[in-house]
Amino acid sequence: MVARFEQEIETQCTWINCNCQGTSNSASQPKLDTLLPLVALGTVADVVRLDANNRRLVAQGLKRVRAGAMPAGMEALFRAAGRKPAIATSQDFGFALGPRINAAGRLSDMTLGIECLLTDDQGRADELAHLISREHGKVVADARGELQRGLEVVEFATGIPHLIKGEFSDNVARGIDMHSMRQPLGVTAAITPFNFPAMVPLWMLGPALACGNAVVLKPSERDPSTAVRLAELFREAGGPPGVLNVLQGDAEAVNALCTDPRIQAVSFVGSTPIARHVYETSARHGKRVQAMGGAKNHLVVLPDADLDMTVESLMGAAYGSAGERCMAISVAVVVGAATADALVARLADRVRTLRVGASDAEGMDMGPLVTAVHRDRIAGYVAAGVTEGATLVVDGRTHPATQGAGFFLGGSLFDHVTAEMSIYREEIFGPVLCIVRVESADEALALCNAHQYGNGVAIFTRSGGAAREFAHRVQCGMVGINVPIPVPLAFYSFGGWKDSAFGDHNQHGMDGVRFYTRVKTVTTRWPSGADAASFSMPVLR
Repeated sequence: MVARFEQEIETQCTWINCNCQGTSNSASQPKLDTLLPLVALGTVADVVRLDANNRRLVAQGLKRVRAGAMPAGMEALFRAAGRKPAIATSQDFGFALGPRINAAGRLSDMTLGIECLLTDDQGRADELAHLISREHGKVVADARGELQRGLEVVEFATGIPHLIKGEFSDNVARGIDMHSMRQPLGVTAAITPFNFPAMVPLWMLGPALACGNAVVLKPSERDPSTAVRLAELFREAGGPPGVLNVLQGDAEAVNALCTDPRIQAVSFVGSTPIARHVYETSARHGKRVQAMGGAKNHLVVLPDADLDMTVESLMGAAYGSAGERCMAISVAVVVGAATADALVARLADRVRTLRVGASDAEGMDMGPLVTAVHRDRIAGYVAAGVTEGATLVVDGRTHPATQGAGFFLGGSLFDHVTAEMSIYREEIFGPVLCIVRVESADEALALCNAHQYGNGVAIFTRSGGAAREFAHRVQCGMVGINVPIPVPLAFYSFGGWKDSAFGDHNQHGMDGVRFYTRVKTVTTRWPSGADAASFSMPVLR
C-alpha cells in the first residue's frame, strides 16, 4: 500500500537525522534518488498538501518515471492501468496507480489482490470477448469494447475508499462531536440483460463489491455463460467465497430476488415493462431499487450539421451490435427537406453494403440477432412499418446473409416515418433506423420531449447556441452534442428519464456509490460530570 512506501522513506530520513548530522558527505550519504518515484506516488495518492518542498519531490519523481527509472512494481502498475510512464503526470498517480495499491488492502489475501491488480492478461480479455460474441452474436471487436467499458467502472471502483469516507464536525455543542459514515447495505441483487452480458454486470459488481456488499448476479437466460466466467475470475483473483454468487433462471428467479427479505437492494437493466415490475415489486417489499428500462433514442440533425460526420455516426449508432443496445439510435429527426433528402441518399448506400455474417469472421459490421424469435419480431416491425405507410428505403429482410443458417437480418432504413407509427412509438431493439422529417429545431425538440422514453438523445450541428439550448430543454437523461451514443464514462452516472428509468439512483459514478451504501450519523459526548435532565429538543449552544 502507499503507506508502506511512505514508511520506507521515513525510515531513511530518520537514519539521516540520527547518523549524518554534521558529518555527511557524498560518499557516506544514502542514495535516496531511487526512492523519488515512490515519494511522488505516496504524496499524490494520499492527497498530501503540496508545499514548495514536496512539490519539488513530486516533480523529481515524475522526471525519473518519465525517464524509465522506477521500481519494477510501479512499472507493472502503469501497464495494468494502461498508462504510459513516458508522459506520466500526477493524475496518473492519483487516479490510476494509487487506487490500485490502496484497494489491495481491502481483499482478504493481499498478495492475491496485488497479483490481480497487476495482471494485464490480454488472453483472458480475449477469452471473455469471444465468449460474449459466441453467445450473444455481436462481433468480437464490439465485445472487446463492451468489456473495456465494464472494466472502466471496476477501475473507478478501486477509488471507493475515498468516495465513501464520512464527515466529521468537532464540538458542534459543548463537549459534543458529530460524524457520519457510509456503510454497505448487505446482500444485493444484480439482474442483467442479454445485450451486455459483461459490461452491465461489471457496472453493478464494481461499486457493489467495493462498497462492501455481497451480490447475487442473475444474468439473462439467453447468454448466461459470461456471468459464470466473471464469477470464476473473481474467485481466481482471491475474492472471498459467497461474496459473488450467480443465479441462473427466468422470471421465477427474478421474482424470488425481488421478494426475498434477505436481499436489501435490486439493480436491474432490461425492458420497460419488466423494469416497472421489478421496481414496483421490490419497493413493495422494502428494497432499494434502480431499474433501467427501454429507449427510443433520437438524433436530431440540423441543416448546418456535417453530413459526412452525421452519416458515419448514424451507421455505427443505429446498426452496431445489430441495434441491440439500449443506447442505439433508432430515430433520426432531420430538420428541412433538403437536408433529409441528402442524408437519406447517403445512408441508403451505406446500409445496403453493411457486412453481415458470423460474429467471429473478419471485417463484419453486424453478427446475428440473439435468437430466432427476436429476429422474427424485428422482421415483423419492418412489415408493420410498410403497412403503416412509411417508405422502406432499404429492406434488411432481403440481405444475402438471411439466406443461410443463423438468425441474420440486414439493416433496414425507413423514411417519412410519423409519430403515430408503431416503428416510431415502440422500441424495436434491432437494426432498423427511422427518418422523421420536421420543419424546425423547435419541432424536433418537441418530438423528442413528447416520446414516452427519455434514455439518450443527440444533436448534430455546428451551432453552439442551438446545441446549448437543446441540451438544456430536452427531457432526457443523457445528451450527446455531435456524439451519437453519449454513454457517460465511469466517473459520471448512466440513467434515463421518464419510462426509461425507475428509482432515484443511476448506474455507476457517485450515484452507484450512494445506491450501494447508506449513511449513519453518530453524535458523541464523553462523560465529564452529571448534567441535569432536559425535556426540550436539543439545540446547538
